[in-house]
Amino acid sequence: MKRLALWSVAVATCLSLGVVSTRAADPITLDNVVSPTANSPDEPLAKKFSLEAATSFLDSAALAWQKERKCMTCHTNYAFLYARPAIAIDTPSHKTVRAYAEEIVNERWPKQGPRWDAEVVATAAALAFNDTATAGKLHPATKTALDKMWTLQQPDGGWKWLKCDWPPMESDDHYGVTLAAIAVGVAPDKYAETDAAKKGLDGIRRYLKANPPPTVHHQAMTLWAASYVPDLLIAAERKAITDKLVSLQKPDGGWCLATLGDWKRADETESQDTTHSDGYATGFVIYVLRRAGVAAADPRLKQGVAWLKQNQRESGRWFTRSLHKDNKHFISHAGTAFAVMALAECGETGPKTAQR
Repeated sequence: MKRLALWSVAVATCLSLGVVSTRAADPITLDNVVSPTANSPDEPLAKKFSLEAATSFLDSAALAWQKERKCMTCHTNYAFLYARPAIAIDTPSHKTVRAYAEEIVNERWPKQGPRWDAEVVATAAALAFNDTATAGKLHPATKTALDKMWTLQQPDGGWKWLKCDWPPMESDDHYGVTLAAIAVGVAPDKYAETDAAKKGLDGIRRYLKANPPPTVHHQAMTLWAASYVPDLLIAAERKAITDKLVSLQKPDGGWCLATLGDWKRADETESQDTTHSDGYATGFVIYVLRRAGVAAADPRLKQGVAWLKQNQRESGRWFTRSLHKDNKHFISHAGTAFAVMALAECGETGPKTAQR
């Protein structure tokens, strides 16, 4: 009885963190997923860095979003498809979210059409990145999404993007253009050399030439895209963006999302927090700098990695304050994904395993 009571307490503790749903050893699935607790700046720091806890948070957030919201979104389950292969791919969570993205392309689009043009670009990018990180081959659903992406490209080379005033992902057209460039550049099987992709890339180059990045964040997105499509930036531009990103590192070793742009909050009585480092900016900048060729052994990146390991929260996530309103802070989901991707790029996650 005593052992059962102790086990029950442990399970209740895990459930309160939104990390697991039955036993810690059980894989998280649509059937047993428990939605993570709200993203809060007051959540205590973890006593020790845990990749297992980060994995559980990502699994829970992505599957709960799919189950409850029945959609894909940049900050949660699309971000999951980028990050999950850095840990393991032969898991129920990865298979389920991947299958859902394919279902959107193969079933919902032919019957109902995409919800927005942005959904096509975001789906193509997530699937292409996931293809390269897993099988290394272009999946038919990914090719369908990429090909459809070009049919929605505007005469100026851009796309009609979501402008929900939710930066940095859903507030301007420039983000969508760099995401499309990443999609075609990262796609395997030389997709970028197809006629459709070549024509589309010409449009992207035209757009980027006529529309400079409006924020440092979008400069970083362009730098990331240029790691796949080199002629998007010349050497001097690459160096300037790299130097700018490095210059924004905080004394504690992290980066702060609000310093990567000049976004206004929906509640104008509140100001952006440009003082504290956060998970999204730190993970995103480290990942992009690694893609740009900065060595993992670089002291600045090592300081950033140390910040990530020291600032994980008890639930396994890394908190990031929303640039929009102090309510949901869903950017913390993407921040956790980028934190994992950054750690993987710096050799901090170990070899991939078949199961958690």
